[in-house]
Amino acid sequence: MSTAHPDAVAAESAGLSAKQARILRYLRENAADRTYFKSRLIADDLDLSAKEVGANMGAVADAATEVDVEKWGYSSGTTWMVTA
Repeated sequence: MSTAHPDAVAAESAGLSAKQARILRYLRENAADRTYFKSRLIADDLDLSAKEVGANMGAVADAATEVDVEKWGYSSGTTWMVTA
């Protein structure tokens, strides 16, 4: 019997790192309430740098199945549009 968290198992099967899985989980949990996410605000909530978030969002967007992630804008930092 596996004791791994279901999100961790799903992330591994999608080829995501632990950091990418955290970002994806964050987007899933918040996509119903918001549509636009700034890298720096995601970073603040996850104790990462905005650069780390941006560097990992491509893999997150490719692996996401229940949310769509699209790079949206650059004014005062990168903004991502996330739809469920």
